[in-house]
Amino acid sequence: MKRKGFGFSLPVTAVILVIGFIYFSTVFTFIDRWLSLASSPGIANAAAFTALALMCVYNYSIAVFRDPGRVPPNYMPDVEDPQSPVHEIKRKGGDLRYCQKCSHFKPPRAHHCRVCKRCVLRMDHHCIWINNCVGHTNYKVFFVFVVYAMTACVYSLVLLVGSLTVEPQDEDQEMGSYLRTIYVISGLVLVPLSIALGVLLGWHVYLSLQNKTTIEVYHEGVRAMWLAEKGGQVYKHPYDIGAYENLTLILGPNILSWLCPTSKHIGSGLRFRTAFDSAPVSSGTKP
Repeated sequence: MKRKGFGFSLPVTAVILVIGFIYFSTVFTFIDRWLSLASSPGIANAAAFTALALMCVYNYSIAVFRDPGRVPPNYMPDVEDPQSPVHEIKRKGGDLRYCQKCSHFKPPRAHHCRVCKRCVLRMDHHCIWINNCVGHTNYKVFFVFVVYAMTACVYSLVLLVGSLTVEPQDEDQEMGSYLRTIYVISGLVLVPLSIALGVLLGWHVYLSLQNKTTIEVYHEGVRAMWLAEKGGQVYKHPYDIGAYENLTLILGPNILSWLCPTSKHIGSGLRFRTAFDSAPVSSGTKP
């Protein structure tokens, strides 16, 4: 996979600082205060939370640095290919989709990003929190990062609440003031963050089960549904091939690797299996 260039980003810096704060407050305040880092339960929880934090950081870094997918400069849609029954066209005129800004044809599900200033394969959205587009090659790691991040936030909240049940012993006024500050800041960060990540995860679970992107739901899907209803038909998303099959196209055929940042299964991103295909075809490839 290609890597994209990277410059300073305030939102990315903020995410890194939040991850660091949550990790150190959870391990060295909540766990140590509740279970003690010198005890077996304390060590076990610290090890588990550290592993969770490392997976968050690892997947986040991949989502930030991995190129989301570029359209090959020599790409040309093969309109006579009988195994590619879906050729996306312009909303007006009925011509094949062509990007005037990039000066090339756009493959199915590709869109031009005004921030990145180029077309992105299977573009979902541009995310300021990773300073990158979420597209064909980094969608899975973005999804997995959200899973780990939400799990870590909920885990940290449980440890925070558990540590509040412990009666303070031999704490001077200065230490008590410091701990109160840690708890207040942690609560103000973890509660809204857990809710936001839970909503975001729920949204992308829905998208994955339907094999849709955010753009296809809010922009293309609304128009396609309106056109279908106008013609007396029932609209069906062409890339929806069934919930489990949709998940395997995005997360991989091996369920044991669904929460790993693997992406060998995704294919080129120039062609996608559709409900019209007569035989299974690997995502992004021709049989």
